[in-house]
Amino acid sequence: MIRYFAYCQGDILLTTEGNIPFGLEPPVMLKEWNYVTTLNAGDIEIKVIRLDNSVIGEEGLQMMPLRKTFHILSAEDYQLAGKCAELVYFHQNNRFCGVCGGEMRWQTEISKQCKECGKELWPSLATAIIVRVRRGDEILMVHAHTFRDRHYGLVAGFVETGETLEECVQREVWEETHLRITNIRYFASQPWPYPSGLMIGFTADYLSGELQLQKAELSDGGWYSKDNLPYLPDPSSIAYRLIMDWVNSKFRCKIHKKRQ
Repeated sequence: MIRYFAYCQGDILLTTEGNIPFGLEPPVMLKEWNYVTTLNAGDIEIKVIRLDNSVIGEEGLQMMPLRKTFHILSAEDYQLAGKCAELVYFHQNNRFCGVCGGEMRWQTEISKQCKECGKELWPSLATAIIVRVRRGDEILMVHAHTFRDRHYGLVAGFVETGETLEECVQREVWEETHLRITNIRYFASQPWPYPSGLMIGFTADYLSGELQLQKAELSDGGWYSKDNLPYLPDPSSIAYRLIMDWVNSKFRCKIHKKRQ
């Protein structure tokens, strides 16, 4: 049995029931160059496919933005779909060698090698941090210009060459809000295949400073308590998990106090 993970410009091909297509034959007519790579998952073969055009009007099939599949696919399939999407991006952006200009060919399931000079290449990740900053009974939430809706998130940014993750957390909070923080702690990480990111979540405590938003990146922001939270990020994001972890921990603390 073969499962087909097929993509076109950020959308993934699903059945109308919301499943990954499978079978001995591909769900749509394909040309040889549409096949990107093949993965093996036990007894199941996975074909990663780049579509030239979106599939429209095909009975039993639909195209859907990858991010929306979080609410449809199983957690395992959603993460696998993200990995396959990153391999499509890697393939499209690494056709030729950056050293000699030779053709890059697949060497393993997830790596390429130049057929001329032998240079090996693996998919690169853009590493970013995201941090929940707490001050007493409040947390810092911000709205960035890049957000496509009215939700508020947390301070985030990309790690720069030569800095640690903790240094990046401190720098991003300072640059975006002019606040100093302390007690930086790792929370969790999340693959973020839009197109090839890794989000690393942290928690921290407010130390000092007056809130001054970096207007070039943030349109609004402030301190929010559990009782006046703004519109929250999508549940698929680690930002949502960080916020809800804080909300639920406060709730658990209140229950514990009542029982004492």
